[in-house]
Amino acid sequence: MVYITEELIRRRAEHNDCEILSLEEVSLHQQDIERIEHVDRWCRELRILYLQNNLIPRIENVGRLKKLEYLNLALNNIQVIENLEGCESLRKLDLTVNFVGLLSSVESLQHNAHLRELFLVGNPCTEFQGYRQYVVAALPQLKWLDGTEISRSERIRASQGLEQVRRRVREQEQEYLRRREEQKEEAARRDKDRKPDSQDDKENLRSAEEEEQDFWHTPCSFTPESRLEAHRRLEEKKNANRKEPEKKNKPPRTLITADGRVMNINEPKLAFSLTEDEESNAVVLDLAVYRHMDTSLMDVDVQPTYARVSVKGKMFQVVLPAEVKPDSSTARRSQTTGHLVLTMPRAEGELRVKKPVPRQRRDAPSRGSAEEQNRKDKIPERLDVDPSKRKSVDIANIVPQRSNGEDLQQEPDGTAELPEGNPPCLHLCVLNCSQGQMWGFLCSSAIRSNQSQEEPDSCFRFYEVLPQQNQM
Repeated sequence: MVYITEELIRRRAEHNDCEILSLEEVSLHQQDIERIEHVDRWCRELRILYLQNNLIPRIENVGRLKKLEYLNLALNNIQVIENLEGCESLRKLDLTVNFVGLLSSVESLQHNAHLRELFLVGNPCTEFQGYRQYVVAALPQLKWLDGTEISRSERIRASQGLEQVRRRVREQEQEYLRRREEQKEEAARRDKDRKPDSQDDKENLRSAEEEEQDFWHTPCSFTPESRLEAHRRLEEKKNANRKEPEKKNKPPRTLITADGRVMNINEPKLAFSLTEDEESNAVVLDLAVYRHMDTSLMDVDVQPTYARVSVKGKMFQVVLPAEVKPDSSTARRSQTTGHLVLTMPRAEGELRVKKPVPRQRRDAPSRGSAEEQNRKDKIPERLDVDPSKRKSVDIANIVPQRSNGEDLQQEPDGTAELPEGNPPCLHLCVLNCSQGQMWGFLCSSAIRSNQSQEEPDSCFRFYEVLPQQNQM
């Protein structure tokens, strides 16, 4: 037995964003519903209600639908027209192919002042003599009956012989009720014969296939009981042919290995991009989930070193390039593409330099830049003597310092005296003399000896020669 539930109505209300309080139209056809319930309390704004092709035996729980204009109950098991007085706005009622045998029950529709169309095709009452005349006379507000317009002359003729037609209809109703009792007894006897009482009866029963063939090929009267029996057999046949899928026990997916290494997994096979946003100092994961997928089918789990997303039970896991803050991370759906975007700020220790700054080595400064700067500032440069070069000549004291106020005496040829004890010949060649400063280079050389084949080193260095000060 199928019941009308809130979940069922919400599934059928997708056109109204699954909202049932403001729902104006709902289709509950072909759901094998056996009772009308809850609709009058949950959907007060309904204007159109489709309930055709179900197993509903009676009309009930619709009296509170004040705005209902169209009610479709075709292909059900309804036998009496009732409980529609509260539907004040009802304009169209469809009861095609039901089991309405009490034609006098249409008089209950006199309270529906706005009723304009009524369909009773396929009901036992339509076989009554005087059926159309009785309905037209009983419902003066009706404009169409079984798809045929009611003319003014037809209404006048129907009202003239109403009493005689009413007596004839009552007699036919009594005959119909007697036949219905016989049909119910026959259906009960058939059910009793189908249920075995002992083990011996089970052995004498024919095979199920033969019984099935007899049921479908044996003529029977069209009654609510026969319709329910046909539906039951169809359901049994459908369930028998429905093969249950074999459940394969798949081994559990390894997300993290025994040694603590996180695995990269993409079970839903979705495209994704993992980028690092330098401006916001965050890691951004763009997962291309399906655009129309409900967000409730996704589950997100962000850890400091990896992110995990479950999409309809399938696992997506990726290792992050840097440690992030799970508490500050956000997950959003794109309104245009539907992608799932995870923004994960980096941890405090994971800072990244936006633009790398080139650094100069301290042990090897640029010689050209220093010389240019000194030249601009006009500061004399004093060069250090490499100790490894001192093999024969000590040139550290080439310009002796002044002592006791005495100045260094220069020779007339511009060559300064050197301390004694230096074997090579040293010359200080003056190259430039301007603005009180003298520049030159020191040349030291040795004469090759006849006894030695070794050639002494030569050293060329620029030094500043202090000018001779005027004596006071």
